[in-house]
Amino acid sequence: MDYVNLGRTGLKVSRVALGCMTYGAPATGDAKPGRHAWSLGEEESQPFLRQALDLGINFFDTANVYSSGASEEVLGRFLKRHARRESVVVATKVHGVMRNEPNGRGLSRKAILHELDESLRRLGMDYVDLYQIHRWDYETPIAETLEALHDVVKAGKVRYLGASSMHAWQFAQALYLADRHGWTRFVSMQNHYNLLYREEEREMMTLCQAEGIGVIPWSPLARGRLTRAWQSETTKRSETDQFGNGMYRRTEESDRKVVDRLGEVAGRRGLPRAQVALAWMLGKPYITAPIVGATKPHHLTDAVAALAVRLTTEEVAALEEPYEPHPVLGFS
Repeated sequence: MDYVNLGRTGLKVSRVALGCMTYGAPATGDAKPGRHAWSLGEEESQPFLRQALDLGINFFDTANVYSSGASEEVLGRFLKRHARRESVVVATKVHGVMRNEPNGRGLSRKAILHELDESLRRLGMDYVDLYQIHRWDYETPIAETLEALHDVVKAGKVRYLGASSMHAWQFAQALYLADRHGWTRFVSMQNHYNLLYREEEREMMTLCQAEGIGVIPWSPLARGRLTRAWQSETTKRSETDQFGNGMYRRTEESDRKVVDRLGEVAGRRGLPRAQVALAWMLGKPYITAPIVGATKPHHLTDAVAALAVRLTTEEVAALEEPYEPHPVLGFS
């Protein structure tokens, strides 16, 4: 495993992060937010969390909304049993709907202070290493959010702050205001980025490079679409993931061309598609660590093996050539 600094901080993270959205509790008849039919229960999750540690992954990403908090509980109990707290980097997020009431979501000062304490309780930890705003809150002034986040850092409950999918102008505004007021600034951006969705290259990636922001993309394999031939098979997730199915539906023909080209390059290399798709991403100078989900053992072994794959300039050009512009995806 390779380890790199997260942005301009001294925090070392593995070049592959384990995304824990899949782990927690499957959907039931109560229709709690953040629960899905494809989520794994605690017992089913354990082998993948164990495999991640064995492969040298020290970076674990979850969110308060994943499985309505059960993901944090499962991750926290596992790490308490199998890892020293100081040896792992735990990231979680705030913003999503946690309760069906006026202050049950968002990035107000009230929401942040309450939801962080709830996340710490579920994780069984005194602090989180990286606390991220899951989305932009259009109903709360960003200055209120930034000051509240600064306060939880100064209180010792959070080590570093991160952000997730938003417009580049919004992220630039947040960085500017933090610097202007002397508040703790964001050190990372968790955005939607993969071979099928490269709109972040227009502004966000160059902004992150200029500001020394670590980039930790979500959905680096486009929810499995970059791991197999175009529509060759279905999974429980592909059949029930309404969010993912909505994201990649509008430009199916261009997406198919990208997937086909990936298959050609992977075939010539004799490598799984996932390794080539991740190697393409890891070769970008602005990428710190893609966040990879795993429900089968080869998902993590492929991700780690991608660290050793070096694509030629010609292969990179071939992979990128079929891409066509997309509408903004993943900000909601």
